[in-house]
Amino acid sequence: MPGLSRILFMLFFLSSISGTVEWMAYRLLKRKFELQPQWDAVSRFWLLFVGVIWVAFLVNAFMWPTWRVTHPRLLSVLSMVFFVVFLPKLVMAFFQLVDDLRLLFQWGVVQTGASDRPIPRSSFIATLGLGAAGLTFVSFLYGVVWGKYAYRIERLKVAIPNLPEAFRGLRVVQISDAHLGSFADMPTPVLDALKSIEALNPDVILFTGDLVNTDSSEAEPWIGPFSELAAPMGKFSIMGNHDYADYGPFNEEEREASRQRLYEIHEEMGFNLLLNQHVHLERDGQKMVLLGVENWGKGFRMSGDLKKTMAGSNCEELPTILMSHDPTHWAEEVRNGKAPVELTLSGHTHGMQFGIEIPWLGIQWSPSKWRYEHWAGLYHSKDQQLYVNRGFGVLGFHGRVGMPPEITLLELESA
Repeated sequence: MPGLSRILFMLFFLSSISGTVEWMAYRLLKRKFELQPQWDAVSRFWLLFVGVIWVAFLVNAFMWPTWRVTHPRLLSVLSMVFFVVFLPKLVMAFFQLVDDLRLLFQWGVVQTGASDRPIPRSSFIATLGLGAAGLTFVSFLYGVVWGKYAYRIERLKVAIPNLPEAFRGLRVVQISDAHLGSFADMPTPVLDALKSIEALNPDVILFTGDLVNTDSSEAEPWIGPFSELAAPMGKFSIMGNHDYADYGPFNEEEREASRQRLYEIHEEMGFNLLLNQHVHLERDGQKMVLLGVENWGKGFRMSGDLKKTMAGSNCEELPTILMSHDPTHWAEEVRNGKAPVELTLSGHTHGMQFGIEIPWLGIQWSPSKWRYEHWAGLYHSKDQQLYVNRGFGVLGFHGRVGMPPEITLLELESA
């Protein structure tokens, strides 16, 4: 059974890695506290943490396909426990490895006779490791309790070549990746964030995919709040990879029923859902093109058909905005003049919900960059631009650290 063999191999591999991390982290803790009277209590508390984290991990690993639909709240709690507890241990294991390398180097020096000084049992690295682990614990605890609700409004002006006079100053609000199934009930901060969009005075509101995690039912309670969003030139939306019911324990008939219901929900929310379609935005007798493709992403569903979407749009002559959920689509089919699109709006990456951004120092980093060339913010390629929204909700890790949820306000101006 090749499938079973792969599963067993992965379990062995993961258990080996995790066991090593646990052992190394425990050694660091022991080095720091072993000689203190409280050591027995610290050791017992540590073992309790080990049990909790691995129960959470195993439940997540084996029950995720079904529990993400049947028990989403419990699964989110277990996910938060895993990240908040395990990642500080990973930091401790790293510092213990550094200390072991130090000991190995000093032992080698003594063995060569270059020094006869005793090898010091340094506690500085252990102290530093515990401090870094504590900072990690506090950061991720903040991320799962408050960080995922710390909504930030990103404001930027985007220059569009040959933008008609009527569209100069057009206020476009973009939201993306709501992942409504990740929210237990309807948290007040999320509702407040939606209400805050009104104060931005948007001319048009664009939603760039992933309304749900798994199934259309997750969006049902949110129809009212989303329907209250208003813009004089309309609200438009597209599908993301999670909107097709591809990730749940469904048969094809159930998947199709979920998709059809989600189409209806978009309409009930007041969105004009574009399925490889285009519309013309009109203002004072002038026009620009809005394209909306279905999901197209490397490694994900490729239902998007850009040629079909552009057909008859006159995008070769008119300024054009493309809504495409996955930014890899821009890299593969739009930039470098492959398609006559001045501005593409995407989401999908979430900035991996973890990173550090300090614009005035030019610092922008996230593990997401290891997977995506374009993962957050504005990118340029000659006269073409891509904006990647960091996401409104959460998925997987039910928190955000250094990568707040985002509402984007883009104001168009002439290049």
